[in-house]
Amino acid sequence: QVQLLESGGGLVQAGGSLRLSCAASGNTFLINVMDWYRQAPGKQRELVARISSGGTPNYAEFVKGRFTISRDVTKKLMYLEMNSLTPEDTAVYYCHAVRLGGAQTWGQGTQVTVSS
Repeated sequence: QVQLLESGGGLVQAGGSLRLSCAASGNTFLINVMDWYRQAPGKQRELVARISSGGTPNYAEFVKGRFTISRDVTKKLMYLEMNSLTPEDTAVYYCHAVRLGGAQTWGQGTQVTVSS
């Protein structure tokens, strides 16, 4: 089993920055890919950024150049550095992990609110 716990959300003005953290516990050695997703009110959950076990990042087009995903395997942490935030970035942000074999784990989410 793997457990994920997000932190770092909050209220920020447009143009500001936040850093989200995701702490993994349990059988973390089984984790392969880790992602950040987000879900805004009335919208479907969408992929924001993904990082492979080797550290290769991939980003959704709408965050390229603004967000940076990183992962510290030894500390069992994943981060999402978010810059130049806009009100359209307002959402609940979820940490997600895919284990070897395909099993998935979700965190409980952290709210990010960007005011105009």
